[in-house]
Amino acid sequence: MASARVPLVAGNWKMNFDHLEATYFVQKLAWLLRDAHFDYRHCEVALMPTFTSIRSVQVLVEADNLKIRYGAQAVSVTTQGAFTGDVSADMLSQLGCSYVIVGHSERRKYHPEDDANIVDQVRATLTAGMQPILCVGESSEEHRQGIELDFAVGQVHDVTRDLNEEEAARLIIAYEPVWAIGTGQVATPQSAQEASKAMRDDLRETFGPHVAQTVRVLYGGSVTSKNAMQMISQPDVDGFLVGGASLDAEEFARISRLTEKTTRRG
Repeated sequence: MASARVPLVAGNWKMNFDHLEATYFVQKLAWLLRDAHFDYRHCEVALMPTFTSIRSVQVLVEADNLKIRYGAQAVSVTTQGAFTGDVSADMLSQLGCSYVIVGHSERRKYHPEDDANIVDQVRATLTAGMQPILCVGESSEEHRQGIELDFAVGQVHDVTRDLNEEEAARLIIAYEPVWAIGTGQVATPQSAQEASKAMRDDLRETFGPHVAQTVRVLYGGSVTSKNAMQMISQPDVDGFLVGGASLDAEEFARISRLTEKTTRRG
């Protein structure tokens, strides 16, 4: 990855861990990274708990002055009102969240969230002072047809066309081929690089070199410590959005350490 961009390793816990389990996990992860002399200047580490665990994570992070960041897995497009079950961006910001996952394939599939709703989520997140992690990626059908790059770039463009240069520069993109999520299958380092570069080239064409060089592009989809080093060595891959492996503190710490060491050597 480019040395000017600090990599990000973000763990998406999905619907796992209650607030007690979340607290234990954060304590263990912080200890593992501290014991390994982890340098957060070379790699950001973030966790995305369930809504019910964010406050517990916040209390622990602030009380122990931890450098681990955290965020949310979804956000409402509205600020307040009669919207049962919704959580606003302002509420998340007040809890100290740094990031919000937007447009994850599971949200697109099961809720469902369309392009217009995703754009509104991105705007709400930015307005509240947090960074959206925009998830894009092709299904097995687009992969089979060989149109994965056009599909992923199109998903990015569907959002960025409604943003100005300043807003676009604060975006984080997570390339997650849907066929690789939770399946054990993983994109090759070369295909992850091609997709990341294609999205960065689209940003450069739309907004210019500053935005293209600023936006971090993460890879997600069956990320483990076995494939992390090869992935982060690619020039346009700036970290990971980790699913299943983020539920194991030792494995997640290994991925973070490999990312930090590879970046520091580069």
